[in-house]
This record gives sequence, C-alpha cells and structure tokens, in this order.
Amino acid sequence: MPTPQFVLDLRKKIGHQLLWMIGVTAYVEDADGRVLLGRRADTGEWALVYGINEPGEEPADTVVREIKEETGVDAIVTDLVSVKSSTQVVTYANGDRTMYMDHLFLCKPNLQGNTDPFVGDEESLQVGWFAPGELPQPLAASTVERMAYVEEYRRRLAQGNPRALFTFNGQAV
Repeated sequence: MPTPQFVLDLRKKIGHQLLWMIGVTAYVEDADGRVLLGRRADTGEWALVYGINEPGEEPADTVVREIKEETGVDAIVTDLVSVKSSTQVVTYANGDRTMYMDHLFLCKPNLQGNTDPFVGDEESLQVGWFAPGELPQPLAASTVERMAYVEEYRRRLAQGNPRALFTFNGQAV
C-alpha cells in the first residue's frame, strides 16, 4: 500500500517537517523456522515486513494487514517482541522527514489461510521464505537490528522472562 491518506493529508499542512509515526514490523516464521522477507522496491534491500499504523488501528491488526498486503500471506500474531523508538530521522527522497516508534511482533502463518507468498503490492519486488542461515543480501540494517531483538527476546523467554524488550530511563529492560 502506498503512503496512507492520513499521512498525505498531514503533509499538505506541515510540508516536509518532522513527523512522528507509529510503525509495526513482522517477524513471520513458519514451522520450518524460515522467515518471511520482501525485497523492497524503494531500496532494493531485503527486509522484514513493516508498515505504518493507521489512526485507531490496533498495532497487531496493522501488522497482520501489512503482511497480507505485501506478501499475500495470512498470519497470526503470537508475541510482542519489542517497543522501540528510533532516534534516527529518516529523510525520504521527496524531502519528507519522519521518526518512528516501532512495535515488533512475532507471527506465524495462519494455516487456515494462504501461506504461499507472492508480491502483493508495489512496495515489494520479490517475497519469500528464507532459512536463517540462507538469508538473501543485502539485508536492510533495520532488519538485522530487529532480528537481533527477536533473538534476545527468545533468549529471555527461554530463561522465564516473557516481557517485550523496551527501554526505560535510558536502560534496556
């Protein structure tokens, strides 16, 4: 899906000024341990599925919608891995400036729906399932970072700590 209408409407009023956005990212893993990735049309990099939360939309609903729109895969959210605010300002080719708070979700394919990925919109050039040791290149830096969050979350979960990763008072919690 292209830029949401609410963002386009805001941009008419604020131009390229910095806009704070709520984002979601999906780490979708199938029963074989493969992860769902898409090759982005805008950067050519391979990335986890991500998108922007629409006003009033629950973040978990957003991530499932984005997975379906971009890859055709029906998914189920199982865990909230992290809630992180970026300190990096992203400047797009048109001059728009944004910063994101990202909700990273662990998801699995919904076996009652479609599990075969296909390019679902103009945001992706290719999509597919990839084994962790055979990830396509180049991987987006944000995907590498978020995959590390998933590893950390799983390590903590195995030790009995089911909390999502977040930062409080400058400290990772």
